[in-house]
Amino acid sequence: MGHIFIIAEAGDNHNGNLELAFQLVDKAAQAGADCVKFQTFVTEEVISKRAEKAEYQKESTGADESQYEMVKKLELTFDNFRQLQQYAKEKGLMFLSTPFDIPSVDFLNSIDIPCFKIPSGEITNLPYLIRIAQTGRDIILSTGMAEIEEIEAAVKALRENGAGEISLLHCNTEYPTPMEDVNLRAMLTLKEKFSVRVGYSDHTKGIEVPIAAAAMGAEIIEKHFTLDHNMEGPDHKASLEPDELKAMVEGIRNIEKALGNGIKTASRSEKKNMDIARKSIVARRKIAKGETLTEDNLAVKRPGNGISPMKWYEILGTKAVRDFEEDEMIEC
Repeated sequence: MGHIFIIAEAGDNHNGNLELAFQLVDKAAQAGADCVKFQTFVTEEVISKRAEKAEYQKESTGADESQYEMVKKLELTFDNFRQLQQYAKEKGLMFLSTPFDIPSVDFLNSIDIPCFKIPSGEITNLPYLIRIAQTGRDIILSTGMAEIEEIEAAVKALRENGAGEISLLHCNTEYPTPMEDVNLRAMLTLKEKFSVRVGYSDHTKGIEVPIAAAAMGAEIIEKHFTLDHNMEGPDHKASLEPDELKAMVEGIRNIEKALGNGIKTASRSEKKNMDIARKSIVARRKIAKGETLTEDNLAVKRPGNGISPMKWYEILGTKAVRDFEEDEMIEC
């Protein structure tokens, strides 16, 4: 098992404020994530002025403005993203941003991001998929809301148009995702069907599901985080606060170590306990030299540094090679 790549998804939780975006980079670095990810979009290119908000967006930001008006307030400029990329680099983090329109794809390609993260909502956007594939960069594709046939079609379009290595993230696009809808085993289905690197993009409350995904073989984990659950904006409530993000990263790193190499053998740390925990064949009572060893005069007791009880039936019926005191280890 290699290093699990952890993406701290800042998304648009900066609320359109560059200063808050810098603070999110700081928190991602402090938590020990590998990457901080934002969302790059030109609102006019992404959302019709007639589009309604999603139910979760209405609940968190009210129903009196359109989706366009809500999202427009969350927009950062291309130049802001250049600054964030530089800042993330200084903090030792990979910088990624998800593009939501073709001008944003072209911009991110121009600043040489290492790979493209395609969000679940764009999996059926063929012109967009083709433009990203044509950059030749590696791709991480989220698969929320998608049927397996839709994923096949997207992967085919990406591969036919020159995409680099493709990784698939199992995902559920509900904020927050109910536990009964997570379906973590679907991640393994993606791995089996597409023979690619797989991971999990999480929208549940809490940190146990991404940690479980790591234990099941996720190689990429993505999780939304925010400076504060109670801030205004659509995604804060389904995001982790900085201390929770740190706890998730630590949990995943522990799982990473715990997964090991799969070889079943006594570990270095436990070998010293073998003699204490295992048992040997001992004299149940005093035994005279030459006496026949039987189930009546032998017992199996700790410690384990004598003859192993696995040889019990080889020892029965043999003669005592000397006198033995009660509880003394048998020799042969």
